[in-house]
Amino acid sequence: MIKAALALLTVVVVLLALAWVFQRRLIYLPDRSPPPPAAAVLPGARDVAFTTSDGLRLNAWHVTGGRRGVTVLVAGGNAGNRFHRAPLAAALAREGFDVLLMDYRGYGGNPGSPSEEGLSRDIRAARALVKGPVIYFGESLGAAVVTALAVEDPPDGLLLRSPFTDLAAAGRHNYPYLPVGLLLWDRFPVAGPLASVRVPTAVVYGSRDTIVPPSLSRTVAAAAAGPVTEVEVEGAGHNDRALLDGPELIAAVVALAG
Repeated sequence: MIKAALALLTVVVVLLALAWVFQRRLIYLPDRSPPPPAAAVLPGARDVAFTTSDGLRLNAWHVTGGRRGVTVLVAGGNAGNRFHRAPLAAALAREGFDVLLMDYRGYGGNPGSPSEEGLSRDIRAARALVKGPVIYFGESLGAAVVTALAVEDPPDGLLLRSPFTDLAAAGRHNYPYLPVGLLLWDRFPVAGPLASVRVPTAVVYGSRDTIVPPSLSRTVAAAAAGPVTEVEVEGAGHNDRALLDGPELIAAVVALAG
């Protein structure tokens, strides 16, 4: 019995050590391939680049010429790259917005490896490209990225799509057998920082999201310090098209623009 218990303990320790060492491979799932030229995918778009405070030159797509004079700065989730969010940019452009589709370090052909600190540097550098009124749009993990930016540089509006209260809460839901709170290097809080952001905010989420439970997004909405609109998209899961460029999501951005 003692040998069996020791063997089991050894297996558990090894698994926890592996989860600790390789955790960022579980958190960040980038498509590292370079997307095609912006103009080949989005009418009116061009390829742009910006340099982060630690010296990385990152590529993005910028759609300009919108009639509203408002830019939507899009920070994606933990997977894919800007090419996968082209339908979102196209839908926003049809509503008269300019759009900056950024990719983090390690995504979409960009150099570097993602981390919480790195993504914070990336969004700050992307923000510097935008002149005039701006709406921050954060998708899932990106909701934490834009919320952190909003604390130090408030936008004219904030759209949080499928946000979690913090990464540990989402991790506990997806990996209930791991002590996620003890293992995480990257924390990505949303609800806490949002309590100091006093700008119009929309929280959009799907009623059938199994990756970020709707309860977490509702808690985020309740934490907002500014006027908040909560939009639950009935029947939508985390990666469903309705939460990429669906009418309810786009309408929430339009409402923020006034």
